[in-house]
Amino acid sequence: MMSRAERTLVGDWWWTVDRAMLAGLATLMVTGLVLLMAGGPPAAERLGLSTFHFVSRQVLYLAPAVALMMAVSFLSVRHVRRLALLTYAIGMALVFAALQWGPEIKGAHRWISIAGIGLQPSEFVKPAFVVLAAWAFAEGARRRDMPGAFLALMLLPATIVPLILQPDFGQTMLITVVWCGLFFIAGLHWFWVLGLGSGGALGIGAAYRFLPHVRDRIERFLHKAMGDNGGKDGAKSVIDNFQTETAMEGFLRGGWFGAGPGEGVAKRRLPDAHTDFIFAVTGEEFGVIVCIALVALFAFIVLRGLLLAQRNEDTFCRLAAAGLVMMFGLQAAINMAVNVHLIPAKGMTLPFVSYGGSSLISLALGMGFLIALTRRRPRAEIADRLGPMRL
Repeated sequence: MMSRAERTLVGDWWWTVDRAMLAGLATLMVTGLVLLMAGGPPAAERLGLSTFHFVSRQVLYLAPAVALMMAVSFLSVRHVRRLALLTYAIGMALVFAALQWGPEIKGAHRWISIAGIGLQPSEFVKPAFVVLAAWAFAEGARRRDMPGAFLALMLLPATIVPLILQPDFGQTMLITVVWCGLFFIAGLHWFWVLGLGSGGALGIGAAYRFLPHVRDRIERFLHKAMGDNGGKDGAKSVIDNFQTETAMEGFLRGGWFGAGPGEGVAKRRLPDAHTDFIFAVTGEEFGVIVCIALVALFAFIVLRGLLLAQRNEDTFCRLAAAGLVMMFGLQAAINMAVNVHLIPAKGMTLPFVSYGGSSLISLALGMGFLIALTRRRPRAEIADRLGPMRL
């Protein structure tokens, strides 16, 4: 047992970190492995791989992810900003490299291979973008000679334009919504709220008009929602909505208490049962009760993070923590909403539950930032940061 009087790096970390947040994240990671054992084997067998290929790979990814999260959580506030800047610069460079040399997968250039390891650079850009945008907003509010709001405004298109070119509309929308949330928390005028809302509506309209894959997804979703199954477009809608239909059937088959571990049928028909639709597999095998418990776990982490952000006396830490929690919560909400057919398919993972190395490592980085920024620090250290915040 560590003593409060023990002045070591680990001792100081243990008594200043939010252990409830750590417990929530640890529970989510362990739960993710259990649920992946349900959704992973059928996908592996379809690809001719060993039964627990995706589970074992997830364990291999989880080890460095936990190590990264813990290491980042030890950083000071200034070092968090510097690591975010470095991550953002490298991530954006890799995004451009993926545009030029990355393989085309499902009509998009989002991946790049480094030393035989496939990476999705946009995943790593997300947490770094939140920290840098929070720094710009906070510095602009603190110093009149600092055009923080302008820098944050320029940071948004610099980040999302390359993502649109990939194209990656889901990540673009997620980053934009979180940026708007930061802008709102930073104290923007209602005039800007209306302006941003109008700009967002125009952006969605432009995406629908000029990006065929976005238009197709929206139209297929609306065709299914309105029950239009007649004619050529209706037939295409039925085919393209196969995954969401199968997911909904899985929820219905599972009921409140589930069909039992390994007894699911939907996972054998869903190509992305181990990634985008693992929530549906959970519903079928473990029941709606477990799905509600999983939602409650996500809600606990989000609400706990927002509470810690509200309590923080430092403007930058408050904004960055709120932004990281918003990104985490929105990503989870989008994935689960797709599974229950509330929104069109987005191809977004369920944090710490879906299979994926890039997603797991980037989420660990973001949560490491969050833990580091919400640690309780001496007032002397807070007072030292009241001057200009240097990167």
